[in-house]
Amino acid sequence: MSLFSNLTRGIFRENPTFRLVLGMCPTLATTTSLENAIGMGMATTFVLAGSNVAISLLRKAIPDKIRIPCYVIIIATFVTTVDLLLQAFAPALSEKLGIFIPLIVVNCIVFARAESFARKNPVSASLLDGLGMGVGFTLSLSLISTVRELLGTGGVTLWGDIAFSLPQAVSPAVVLFVLPAGGFLTLGMLLALMNHLQNRAAIKAGREIPPPLELNCRSCAICNFGERLGKGA
Repeated sequence: MSLFSNLTRGIFRENPTFRLVLGMCPTLATTTSLENAIGMGMATTFVLAGSNVAISLLRKAIPDKIRIPCYVIIIATFVTTVDLLLQAFAPALSEKLGIFIPLIVVNCIVFARAESFARKNPVSASLLDGLGMGVGFTLSLSLISTVRELLGTGGVTLWGDIAFSLPQAVSPAVVLFVLPAGGFLTLGMLLALMNHLQNRAAIKAGREIPPPLELNCRSCAICNFGERLGKGA
C-alpha cells in the first residue's frame, strides 16, 4: 500500500466516524460548536500521529503479551503533553473540552490504529496513517458540529467571532440540536447520508453494495485481542 493511500484511507474509505463508527463519546459530546470540534480533532490527531510513531519504533521491543499496557503508557504520555499544551496556550478551549482531553487515552480510534497498524508497519507509514485518521476524525467532527451549531443557534462561532450565520428570516434556532439528543439525531442523519452516497457510488461503478459494518464493541481490535488472550493465543 502506498504512502498516499495510508494518508487518505482515514479521510475517506475508513473514516473513523462515518465508516468505522469509532470514538462516539467525543463525537457526540464535543460537537456542540465548531470551535470545540476542531480543538478535539487536532488534539486527537497529535496523539494519533505521536503514538503511532512511538509504537512503530518500539514494535520489536515490546513483548507481545503486554503490548496493550505499553500502548496505554505511550498514548497517555502524548495525551498528557497535549493536555498541558492546551492548558498553557488555549486555556478557554481546554476548559470547554474538559475531561474529554484526558479520555483520549482510551479512545477506540487511537487503540485501534496502534493494534491494527502501527505495531505491524514502519514509521513513515504509521505516521501518515495517524495523520490521515486524525484529519478524517477532525473533518467528521467539524461537519457534525457545523450542522448542530447552525441549526441550534443560527450561526457558527470561531474563537469568539461569528464566522458564519444564517439570515434571520431562515434561521431555525432549534435548541434541540445543541443538546445531547441533537448529537444523536445529527450523527444518525449524516451516517444515513454517507451510506446512501456510498451505495449510489457502488451501483454507478457496477460494484456490489458493501455490507453493513458490525457496529458493536466486540468487533474492535481491542476486544478481539482480549478474546485471543483468553483462548491462550
